[in-house]
Amino acid sequence: MPTLHVCPLSRLKETVASIGPSHLVSLLGKGASVERPDIIAPDRHLVIGVSDIVAPMDGHVLAGPEHMERLLAFVRAWDRDAPLLFHCWAGISRSTAAAYIAACALAPERHEGELALALRAAAPSATPNARFVALADELLERRGRMVEAIRAIGRGAEAMEGAPFMLQINRG
Repeated sequence: MPTLHVCPLSRLKETVASIGPSHLVSLLGKGASVERPDIIAPDRHLVIGVSDIVAPMDGHVLAGPEHMERLLAFVRAWDRDAPLLFHCWAGISRSTAAAYIAACALAPERHEGELALALRAAAPSATPNARFVALADELLERRGRMVEAIRAIGRGAEAMEGAPFMLQINRG
């Protein structure tokens, strides 16, 4: 069964070594960079340079529809033969939102609330970026259900960074 994984930047190398992903999504702020792990082919590494914000802020990049369109195209092209790994700085907001969005896109038959509860069970500190979720909800035509499902699970437990975790999705 295909799996989605999330980790903070500080645990990227050990997570890659542990799970052997074929694809990687890096969600980092303006000017930040990450060294692509050797086992990830260049065309299987998506870097989205956005800040972890929900409203415009000087010196930061606010996520827009174009960022979520790139994310959705990338996850839909994933062959699902090996894990897909998402990371951001802390593994709490941008990467958890991206994994939730991927789960909703790749398993359209699953209810948004079910996926949000699975996210909360797997990651007690997950606090998915609300802007990411709202943008994807519109692109996926989920009519606000993704936004409401994330709102229903509430803010995650306080943490400096999240622990690596996995979400399973159905093969589509």
